[in-house]
Amino acid sequence: QVHLEESGGGLAQAGDSLQLTCAASGITSDDYKLAWFRQAPGKGREFGSGLSWKDGQPFYGGSVKGRFRLTGYKSRNTIYLEKNNVRPEETATYYCAADLKSLVVGASHAYAYWGQGTQVTVSS
Repeated sequence: QVHLEESGGGLAQAGDSLQLTCAASGITSDDYKLAWFRQAPGKGREFGSGLSWKDGQPFYGGSVKGRFRLTGYKSRNTIYLEKNNVRPEETATYYCAADLKSLVVGASHAYAYWGQGTQVTVSS
């Protein structure tokens, strides 16, 4: 059974840095992909960043490029999202997602497995 465990959310002030962690278990494929999405109240899920274990190269959505950094350790089935200079408009629930197909895409429907989410609240 696939399980995605997110951690690292919480309260932050504008300009702070935060690190979110996603640990995956129960996935037998070697080349699956993991990604972070966020969902603000009343809005859809927005792609933040993702990587495939096939090559480990991270991809970023346009709104986070340059301020977010994604790293991962295949041996731990874990990815880390470092968020720098966070903004109040980035207050959202952050979800980790996974899929057995290795191609990283920004569409949420391309991910079969989802974590419960971790809340990030940024105050001004």
